[in-house]
Amino acid sequence: MALPAYLCSGISLTSYPHELFRLSSNSLHTRTSQRLLCTTSLIDTERGNSSKPAKYRLRPKKSKPKSVDKPKELKAKVVDKSKKLFSNVSPHRAASAVRLLRIEEQGAYADLLNANSNEIKYIHGTLGFRIKPLDARDSRLVTDIVSGVLRWKRYLDYLIFSLYRGTKGANDIEPLLQQILRIGAYEIVKLGMPPYAVVNENVTLAKAALRIGAGNMVNGILRKIASCKENDTLPLPAVEGDSRSKARALGVIYSHPVWMVRRWISYLGQEATINLMEWNNNPPCFGLRANNNKGISRDDLVVLLNKLEVPYKLSPYLEEFVHVTTGLQNVIQAGLIKEGTCAVQDESAGLVVSVVDPQPGETIIDCCAAPGGKTLFMASHLQGQGKVIAIDINRGRLRMVEEGAIIQALDSVVTTCHNDLCDFVVGSSIQADKVLLDAPCSGLGVLRKKPDLRWKRSLEDLEQLMSLQDKLLDAASLLVKPGGILVYSTCSIDPGENKERVDSFLTRHPEFIVESVEKFVPDEFVSEEGFYFSHTSNHFLDGAFAARLYRMTN
Repeated sequence: MALPAYLCSGISLTSYPHELFRLSSNSLHTRTSQRLLCTTSLIDTERGNSSKPAKYRLRPKKSKPKSVDKPKELKAKVVDKSKKLFSNVSPHRAASAVRLLRIEEQGAYADLLNANSNEIKYIHGTLGFRIKPLDARDSRLVTDIVSGVLRWKRYLDYLIFSLYRGTKGANDIEPLLQQILRIGAYEIVKLGMPPYAVVNENVTLAKAALRIGAGNMVNGILRKIASCKENDTLPLPAVEGDSRSKARALGVIYSHPVWMVRRWISYLGQEATINLMEWNNNPPCFGLRANNNKGISRDDLVVLLNKLEVPYKLSPYLEEFVHVTTGLQNVIQAGLIKEGTCAVQDESAGLVVSVVDPQPGETIIDCCAAPGGKTLFMASHLQGQGKVIAIDINRGRLRMVEEGAIIQALDSVVTTCHNDLCDFVVGSSIQADKVLLDAPCSGLGVLRKKPDLRWKRSLEDLEQLMSLQDKLLDAASLLVKPGGILVYSTCSIDPGENKERVDSFLTRHPEFIVESVEKFVPDEFVSEEGFYFSHTSNHFLDGAFAARLYRMTN
C-alpha cells in the first residue's frame, strides 16, 4: 500500500481530511485490540497470583499518556501605529481634518482650537499614528483650510454628493472621511491648487487614517470634481420657485443655513443678503489697538508692523486702531500681544466704547465682560482715575480679563467679579455712572471671523437669546444711578436682538430714554433712531449695535 501524500511531502494533515480520517480509523482499531489483549492478560495474571498476599501481587502498570504534539499557533504580529511616524502624510491636512472633526463632532470652537498648544496629542490620538511636527507655515495652512472649509461646508457637501454615486448618503459616510473629502474639494475648487497634488495627498491621508477603500473613494470623487472644474461644469442649484426654494438654493451657493437666508431676505432683500453672504465668505481682516495706557501710540505700532513686514491700513474712525488682513501670526509670534504693546480688537467694538464715553474718575460696570476687550479699552480711558468692575458668569473667561489687565498695566483700575448678573443685583447697593451690557447674542455680525458660528446657531437659539437679553437688560438697569448711562450692545445685525429689545425695554422701564449717539461716533454709523449700527457690507467692519440709554433723575 502506498504511503499517503501528506507523509511523503510533509504537508499538514489538515490539508487532507480524507487521509486523516483513514489514519484515525486504523489507529483506533489497533489501539482497541491492544487494550482488549492487555486486559485479558492482566486478569490471567491476577488469577495466577491469587495465592500470594495482596502486597506481593502484581499490579498493572499505569501507562503514561502519550504526549500529542499540538500544532503551533501562528500569532499575527500586532503593530502599534500610535507610535509610528507616517512621514508621507501631509501634516497640515491631517491636522485640518482632525480639527474639523472636533468642531463638528464635539462642538469645539475654531478660535479656541487655534490657541490650543496640546492639539498635536488629539491629532495623534484620533489618527492612530504620529505625523511630522507642524511648523509655522503648517499652522497657518491649518487655520486657512479649516476656516475655508467651515465657510463653504454646505456648498462642498452639495458638490461632493452631486458627484458621488455610492449607496451611502451624506449622513452615512464616516465623519473623518467626510472631512478629508471636504478638504480636497475646497483645495481644488476654492484655492485652485493643482488637482494631482490634492488628490494624491488626500488619498494618502485617507488610506493611512482609515483604509485602502476610503482612499479609493477619495480618489474617485476628487478626480470628478477636478474634471468638472476644468470643464466648467460644477453642479449648482437653480435659484427659482417660491421663497423657500430660492432661499434653499442661495443657502447652498453661498453656504449659509436656510433659516438665516430667509430671515435676512425678509428685512434686507435678496441682493443685500447675497452681498452679506459674500462678505461673510471672504477671509477676515483684524483690528489692532495700540495700548496708549503703556505709552504706545498708533505711530509706534506702525513702526513695529513695518519691521515685521506686516501690511496694514490706518483706521479712518479711531486713532488707536489699524487693521491687518495678513500677518497677524507674525504679530503674535513677535510678542506684541503678550507684552501689551497692542491688543486684537475690531473697530466696531472700539466704537461701542466710544458710545459709552468713559471719563476719568467714573465708576463703570461691564456686565458681561469676558473676554475683556471692551473692559480694557474703557479702563484705558480712565487715565488711572476711577474703576471698571467686570462681571461675568464664566470663571475661566473672566481670568482672561484679569490677565489682560495685568499685561496692559490696567489692573489698578479693573476689578473682576465672578457672578451671574441677575444674582449680583439682588441686594446690591452699587450704582455706577455708566453700565455696559454687551449682551450674549447670536453673533450674526461676526460670521466672517467665526465661520463655524453659522452652523452652531438656529432660529430657536435666537428666540432664547432674545428672552435672555430682556432679563439681563432689566438686571443691568438696576445698577445705573439716576442721571447715569446704560449702554446696550451686541455683535449682531438682527433687529430682533437690537432695536426690538431696546423698544421692549423702554416699555417696561419708562425711567430710561434714548440718547442719540451722534456726538460719539461718525454720522455714517448713526441710525434714524439714534442708535449706533455697524453693518458688515456697508462699513467693512464687524456687524455691531449699541443704544445709549439715559436714566432720568425724577
